[in-house]
Order: sequence, then C-alpha cells, then structure tokens
Amino acid sequence: MDLIFAEATPSGRGGVSVVRLSGDGARSVAERLAGPLPKPRHAYLRDIADGEGVLDRALVMWFEAGRSFTGEEVVEIHLHGAPVIVRRLGQVLRSHGLRLAEAGEFTKRAFLNGKMDLSEVEGLGDLLAAETESQRLAALRMSHGELARKADGWRSLLIRAGALVESSVDFADEEVPEEVPGEVFDLLEAFKAELDMQIGGYAAAERIRNGFEVAVIGPPNAGKSSLINRIARREVALVSDIAGTTRDIIELRLDLRGLAVTLLDTAGLRDAQDELESRGIDRARQRAQAADLRLHLSPEGKADSSLWQDGDLLVVSKADLQGACDGLSVSSVTGAGIDQVLDKLFDSLSRKAAGAALVSHERQLNALMTARSAIEDVHGIDAELLAEAIRQASSSLDHLLGRIGAEDYLDVIFTSFCIGK
Repeated sequence: MDLIFAEATPSGRGGVSVVRLSGDGARSVAERLAGPLPKPRHAYLRDIADGEGVLDRALVMWFEAGRSFTGEEVVEIHLHGAPVIVRRLGQVLRSHGLRLAEAGEFTKRAFLNGKMDLSEVEGLGDLLAAETESQRLAALRMSHGELARKADGWRSLLIRAGALVESSVDFADEEVPEEVPGEVFDLLEAFKAELDMQIGGYAAAERIRNGFEVAVIGPPNAGKSSLINRIARREVALVSDIAGTTRDIIELRLDLRGLAVTLLDTAGLRDAQDELESRGIDRARQRAQAADLRLHLSPEGKADSSLWQDGDLLVVSKADLQGACDGLSVSSVTGAGIDQVLDKLFDSLSRKAAGAALVSHERQLNALMTARSAIEDVHGIDAELLAEAIRQASSSLDHLLGRIGAEDYLDVIFTSFCIGK
C-alpha cells in the first residue's frame, strides 16, 4: 500500500498538532527528517529538518508493523499547533513520496490488516460522532469488540450443532446416540433466542445512536415556539401573537440527561387558512405521528386525540396566566415547570431506551435477520439440508463482522470518517 500521512488532530491553531504516517518505510522517512529513532513506542524529542533548516522541535515516536493501530509501520510527529508548521511538513512529506490519506484510510487499513472487525469500525465511527453520554457508552462497547465477542459465542453454538449434524450424516449407517438430534435443536433454539434479543432491542439502540424525536404539538398560539426558545435559551423559533406564524418544522437538538433528543416545533393544528398553512399542518401531523413521543401543549390542557399515543405527555402552557392546575404545566415567561417537563420527558424516553441491543446499524440488523431466517423452520428436515442451513447462518455471522462480503459497505462506512482517522 502507499505510504500515507495526515493530520490526526483538528486543523487550525492549537497547542499540539499530530501528524501520522502509515505504511512500509514510515520510520525511514521520519529518520530522514528527525534523526535516529532506536526503539519503538518511545517518544523522542527531535528537531524536524527540511532542506532549508529546522522546521520545528517535536516529539516523534514509531510503532513497528503488527503493533500499531493500522497494523503497518506507523510514525507520529507531535508538532507545535501552528497551521503553517503542519502545512510545511506536509510539503516535505510529499517530496519524500507520501500522499495525503483519504477520509478514514487509517481505520480502513486497520480493518484490512485484521486489527479490527467491521462492527468495531462502525463502533469507532459512532464514538467519533457521539454527542451524548448514552451514545458514547454504546459506541464504546461496540468499538471494544463486545458485539464481536457475542458473535463468537453464537458461532460456538452453530459449530457444535453443525458438528453433531455432520456426524449423523457421515455415520448414518452406524449407531448414533439418540440425544444428538435433541441437542442440535436445543443449540439452535438457544442461538435463535440470542438473536431475537438483539433484533428486538435494535430499535432502542438505533434511537440512542441517532437520537430521539419529540414533537411539540398543539393549537396556534399555544406557546410551542416560546417553549422551544426557553429550553434553548435563545431565539430558535419566531414568536408572534399572529396565529399560524410557524409554517415549517423547526428542530432543536439537545442533550437530555445523556440522551440525544431533537425537539420539533410544529405548525399549530387547526383548520388551515391558506394553502401554505395547510401544507405546514400536514407536515406537522406526519412528523408528529413518526416521532418517538409527542408533547401535547395547550392553555386548556387538551391533547389532540388523533395523534395521541401511549407515553405521550400532556402539558398546560402559559401557567403564569392560568394559575394552579393539575398535572404538568409550564410558563415560558418565568420558566416555571420546564424542569419537571424535561424530567418527565427523560423518564419516558429512558423507558423506550431500556433493553437496547448492541446492534444499532441496519447492516448489522440485516445480517442477524438473515442468520435467524436460515434456521427458522428446521424441524423435521433432512440432515443434509439442516447442515446447509447451519452453514448459511454461520456465513451471516461472517457478514456481520465483515469477514466476507464487506466490499459493498466499505466506501460508505469509511467516507463517514474524518481525514486523519
């Protein structure tokens, strides 16, 4: 593979900028610039020199092939964080035959060199994109290989079941213990139960990864936009006494006690006065129906029965004008009741997040569903067909981890990474 380099830290002025090199000859190039680097995984303070003199004084370390992130020979150069220094080093490295790494190319090489499986790569991508604590924890589990370890356990069940079936095929004319068929089906039932747990918990895991949507709905002038602005502590939505001001859906993304949540400010629900408002109301209803939860807001404390679903919240608005009332109430003017509403919102979404699986990507879900389908109806079938069904289920686990058939996903997955990772 080509010898590549990229800045591994964000571009711009900072305390330190790290430039990473990967590929055969990385150490040799570094020593041409910095002098001898005797031991791997040791940091050396060196002057980095180009043809015109000293470029910078930096920490330099190298990692031997097989002991690095990419599995190749890797060098890291820790420079002072001035963009001009990084730019100049890039020019020097290009003059030595290196090329700038593509987005995600270091991670892609780690995958191709067997340092990571595809589920770990996806977990790393999720970790880099994490905005909340729940996203960080879920991504960390994936990137540390927890799904891969689960898959290895599932594979063990299939290997045992397959071996028992193969023995009944190979020695059909000889005496086979009566308990073998029963054990095979017990193993397959255990396998299906494990997969059912992951498949059933996919929806919650996917929402943790991508975030929940909560639609704030109600009649015109119910205080929906004012509530969104108060929670955001800035003017996200335009507020006016004129009914029907909100036409399009305005989104506010927030970290709610560690959960990623997008609040949707929607058009007031009523008989539309014009075509534009009608389109806004139609869109509001569609997004509200598809949301994970709806917050029904009105001064009268009435819900829209056509949109009500289990788990929704009913909130009385303009509490500063209404006085005491039963249930949840808020005032966007004083801020009263908003913390209580957010607490209730968190409790409801936490229940939806409970039981989240490790599987959080559609690709992973499809692989598990294919494996599950392969052994769906295997009772009473011929032993040769049963053995083939077990092999198909095992092959789907290979797809899950990217051991086979990963080519279709590589470009999509790695281009979501930043350059330098």
